[in-house]
Amino acid sequence: MMGDLVVGVDCSTTAAKAVVWDAQGRSHAQGRAEFPLSTPRHGWAEQNPEDWWTATREAVRRAAQGVDSRRLVALSITHQRETFACLTEDGHSLRPAMLWLDTRAVDEVAEFGTPEVHEITGKPPNPTPAWYKLLWLKEHEPDTLVRTGRIADVQAFLVHRLTGHWNTCWASADPLGLVDMRTFDYHDELVKQAGLQASQLPALFAPGDVLGHIRPDVADDLNLPHDIPVVAGVGDGQSAGLGCGVVRPGTAYLNLGTGMISGSYSDEYSFAKEYRVLAGAVPRSYAFETFIGGGTYNISWFVDKFAGVDSRALGLDLSAEQILETAAAQIPPGAEGLLCLPYWAGALTPYWDPHARGSLVGLTGRHGKSHVYRAILEGLAFEQRLLTDGQAGVLGQPITDIIALGGGSRSALWCSILADVLQRPVRLAGESESTCLGSGMLAAAAVGLQPGIREAGESMSSTTRVYEPDQLRSSTYDGFYQTYRQLYPRLREVFHQLGAVSAT
Repeated sequence: MMGDLVVGVDCSTTAAKAVVWDAQGRSHAQGRAEFPLSTPRHGWAEQNPEDWWTATREAVRRAAQGVDSRRLVALSITHQRETFACLTEDGHSLRPAMLWLDTRAVDEVAEFGTPEVHEITGKPPNPTPAWYKLLWLKEHEPDTLVRTGRIADVQAFLVHRLTGHWNTCWASADPLGLVDMRTFDYHDELVKQAGLQASQLPALFAPGDVLGHIRPDVADDLNLPHDIPVVAGVGDGQSAGLGCGVVRPGTAYLNLGTGMISGSYSDEYSFAKEYRVLAGAVPRSYAFETFIGGGTYNISWFVDKFAGVDSRALGLDLSAEQILETAAAQIPPGAEGLLCLPYWAGALTPYWDPHARGSLVGLTGRHGKSHVYRAILEGLAFEQRLLTDGQAGVLGQPITDIIALGGGSRSALWCSILADVLQRPVRLAGESESTCLGSGMLAAAAVGLQPGIREAGESMSSTTRVYEPDQLRSSTYDGFYQTYRQLYPRLREVFHQLGAVSAT
């Protein structure tokens, strides 16, 4: 059968992945290529935009080589969201791209992060949105902005390489912090404050719209059919939600990655400090997200810095994490009175406090490595309950189901803890590349392989194992959670004092 496959691309923080999907959400081939990340100073994070294209080109070529390329009918891109590049009109970078995790613009957040900006953009003041980094450039590198012909999110950069057009999706540009969430268009005053003109920004299209067609020479290079359409993709968080089938209220996805991101669906716009708002994958819908900066990062930190588990010396074909998980599973819920506040990367929703720090509270001589490992898993679960319950309370909309994905979802112990603490079923996403699958869904809907985006989200997604909450363990965790909720409010001033002392 000809013309029945699409390509979903995910240009993430460290690699580009391309997966070939059919209309049932099945993977037929894939390719992957990594690229570096630079941290030239504390709090800075940069990349060469050319690396995005080089890696994407290689990933797409490898994926296309795995199938009869004549069957490919569309391509769509998801990407690391708030990252942006300052470019010449013909697409050459003037400085390294500034990444979503770059936190240099703390002073700009303090000065310009007003309630009005929060209401317009749906994003509580914090260094992640590109708008604050553009203000930093305006202050510290004004010549860069003067010479800039184009400001581009990752998708806009790649679409220009593929099609020659400066086009992107409003759900890709929105994380930059320049888009009015009520109109899905650039906000004139925010653009002006950043020292830009609208002509420097890519044109905005709805999710699932066609942004252009791949140029013949590029199609030949990538082993793709001529004139294949490039479909408007969305940011990686929204794409993960679509790939998990989160296209109606009441269900949330939970990405257990380096950071923990959870997102729920809404047809109505609202804003609050308990969540940040992104444009949804279904046109004119919204994704309400919570964000814990340290997810599997916290676990890896403990394993690398303190665990001292050498599986090879023990003669075991297991990872250090698997050994620690087995030991932690023998510890009762609550880690025998040890609580972990998981703010290794500061506190995001709902506190938005970069001065917050990770803490272990309740240590005694009885506690060992397995207690600490379990306490970290439980602390992340307690924090997610704080966020999920807080979001549901503000929205007046219950969240009854959680769909988990990401590397952490491979931990049976962690998923069981999450179900018990959240007091909700935790279902595992059926596709490990759900973020890429979201792009495939948008492409499939655009060319008629699916009747629409919502329908694609529902019919192309799947779940596997379900972790049901255990009533007895949930009751035990409830008591610990009531104590956990008090930790940050009581330690907040200590964190700020510690930060001030450390800076002297």
